[in-house]
Amino acid sequence: MLLRWRLSHIHGYVELGLLRQAAAELRAIPRAERNRPEVLPARMALHQAAGQWGPLRTAARAWVKYRPEDPAGWITWAYAARRSVSLAAAERILRRALRQHPREATIYFNLGCYASRRGDQDAARILVARAVALEKSFAELALTDPDLEGLRAAQKS
Repeated sequence: MLLRWRLSHIHGYVELGLLRQAAAELRAIPRAERNRPEVLPARMALHQAAGQWGPLRTAARAWVKYRPEDPAGWITWAYAARRSVSLAAAERILRRALRQHPREATIYFNLGCYASRRGDQDAARILVARAVALEKSFAELALTDPDLEGLRAAQKS
């Protein structure tokens, strides 16, 4: 019961932008319980809000091992890897995720962004089109996402 209470407080503090308080709640969880699967989403939320990409990558990777059926874990792991390791590392993670989640629009969209950043506008166009086919809201996002500047420029010429 106490663990659930602390986790609720961590999420609440993160939502309010009170990251020091959220971190204090996380530290108050006994060390033996900090790596329990139910703690991982709170750790991930805190690390993402704080821009702590390395710890976020570690927590998200652990979440994927626990819940590979959750596409959000894969997406978060790739997001953190992009910021803490490289674009190529993030792309490898999402390629693996795609095998498990072939109908997840966000994975296609992010892979399209990565392809565009790498300069492969043909692959970017195909991947973004697949994302839009699965989830129409990505059409609007594709018009403004800075990672797709190369794709938009290629379509104008």
